[in-house]
Amino acid sequence: MFFRIVSVPRSWLLPALLIVVALHARAAHALDAALVKQLATGDVAAKVEAVEALTRAGDPAALPVLEALLDGELAVTPAGQVVIDRKGGPVDAATMQRLDPAPDNLESVEINNRVRGQLQSAMSAFRLFSQDRKVRFDAAKEIQASADASLSTLLEKAVAQEKDPEIKAMLAQTKAGIDLGSSDAKVRLAAVRLLGESNQARTKQLLYGLLEKKPDGQFVEPDEQVREEAQYAIKAIDRRLALGDYAGRLFSGISLASILLLAALGLAITYGLLGVINMAHGEMIMIGAYATYVTQQVIKSHWPGLFEWYVVMALPVAFLAAALVGMALERTVVRWLYGRPLETLLATWGISLFLIQAVRQLFGPQNVEVANPAWLSGGIEFTNITLPYNRIAIIVFALVVLAGMWLALSRTRLGLFIRGVTQNRTMASCVGVPTARVDVVAFGLGSGIAGLAGCALSQVGNVGPELGQSYIIDSFMVVVLGGVGQLAGTVYAALGLGVASKFLEPYIGAVPTKILILVLIIAFIQKRPQGLFALKGRAVEA
Repeated sequence: MFFRIVSVPRSWLLPALLIVVALHARAAHALDAALVKQLATGDVAAKVEAVEALTRAGDPAALPVLEALLDGELAVTPAGQVVIDRKGGPVDAATMQRLDPAPDNLESVEINNRVRGQLQSAMSAFRLFSQDRKVRFDAAKEIQASADASLSTLLEKAVAQEKDPEIKAMLAQTKAGIDLGSSDAKVRLAAVRLLGESNQARTKQLLYGLLEKKPDGQFVEPDEQVREEAQYAIKAIDRRLALGDYAGRLFSGISLASILLLAALGLAITYGLLGVINMAHGEMIMIGAYATYVTQQVIKSHWPGLFEWYVVMALPVAFLAAALVGMALERTVVRWLYGRPLETLLATWGISLFLIQAVRQLFGPQNVEVANPAWLSGGIEFTNITLPYNRIAIIVFALVVLAGMWLALSRTRLGLFIRGVTQNRTMASCVGVPTARVDVVAFGLGSGIAGLAGCALSQVGNVGPELGQSYIIDSFMVVVLGGVGQLAGTVYAALGLGVASKFLEPYIGAVPTKILILVLIIAFIQKRPQGLFALKGRAVEA
C-alpha cells in the first residue's frame, strides 16, 4: 500500500488548530451528566452525595455548576435538562454549551443549609486552583478549618501544583489531617510526622485523638509506632507554641514600650528642663487623639479620596494642636509657678480637669470612632501569633520621633539652649540664653510630642475624654526611672517597663503587675535617686 503525502495550504492550519483546541476544551469541560442531574433533581442526601462526588473527582469544570447551585442559578427545563440560568441565556450545566432556542418555564433548584454548607466547603477546595494568590490563601484557610475525606483527591492535586510555600504547607497539613483516618498504618505514620511540623494548637487535638482509648481499653490508634510518633509530634508542637508565645509577649512588650516612650518623651523635656510636675500632660495626649479624629472627619467629608492617608495628615495637626495648648498653658499659668513644684502639681491637675470637661462639652462624654486605614489593618501571621500592622507602625513611628528628638537636642541651637538651661539655668541666663523663650518653646515641644503620642494611640485604642489619664502615671514612672531630663534613660525605662509588664501579666494578672512594678521602682529610686542615668554637668540645681 502506498501513501500519498498531500500538501496542505498554510491558510488552513490556523482554523484546523482552533477546531482541535475547541474540541479539546469542550471535552475538558464536560461533566458527568448523571451527577449534574442528581444535583438538580435528587433529594438532600443525593445532592450532598453528588457534591462530594464532584469534589472527589477534582475537575475544576465543576466549580461553575456548584456556584450556580449555591447562587440559585441552577434550573431544570420541562424536558429534564439541567441548565445554568444566566443573564445572557441558559447554558447546559454539563457541557457549558448555550441553548438555542432558550427553553421556557425553567424550575429553579432549591437547597437547604446542609447542602449549602457542603457547597461552600467544596467551592473553597476548587478555589485552590485560582490564579490569584489571595483567593488560594483564603480558600486554604477555610478548608483547614473544615476538611473532610471528600476533599482528599482535590487537596492532593492542589498540593502537587501549588508553588507558594506558605499555601503548600497549609494544604499539606490539611491533607495530613485527613490521612489520619486512613486504613494504612504507613499513611497514618507519614501524616503524623507531617503534622508534627505544625505550629497550630488545633493540630494537637488531632494527634491527641490517636492516644485515646476505647471503652474496652484498646487504643484508638492500633499501631504502636504511630502512637509514639504522635507523642513526639505533640511535644514538638508544644515547643513551637511556647516559643511563639514568648515571641508574642516580647512583641507586645515592645509595642507597649513604644507607646510609653511616646507618652513620656515630652514629659522628659518639660519635667527635666522646667522641674514642673505637669499633671495635664496626659490631656496633651488626649488633645492629639481628638485632633486626629477631627482630621479624619474633615478628610472624610471634603476629600474622601484621601481618606487612606488621613493619619499622615493628622500628625502635624496633632502636634500643633497640643503644642499651642501647651505653650498657652506655660505662658498663662506655669511661668508664675517655677520653683514651687507642689503648686504646679495642683494647678496643672486642675487644668487637666478643665480640659477633660471642655472635651466632653465639645465632643460628648462617649468615645469617638477613629478608624484604621486599610494599610494599618490586619497583620503578619508568625507561628501562632499575629503582629498587627498598626502596632508595627507605632513602633517604627516611635523610633522616628526618638531620632528626631535626638537630632533636635544634640544638633540644633535650640537643643543646645535646652541642654544648657537644664544643666544650669542661672549660668545659661548669664551667658545670654533667653531662658523664658526657651521655656515656652520647650514646653510646646514636649506637649507637641504628647500630641503625636495621642495620634498614634488613636489607632490602637478608644479615643475618649479620659484617654490621657491612662498614661500619665506610667509616663512619670518612665521619666523618674530613666533619669530626669535623660533621653537615653527614658528609652531604657520605657523598654524595661513595657517588656516586664507583658511577661509578668500572664502569671500574676494586670493589676498585681502594676503594683509590683511600682514597688520595684520605689525600691530602685531609694537606692539610686537620680534614676538609671544621672544628669551630667558642673552644677545641677536642687
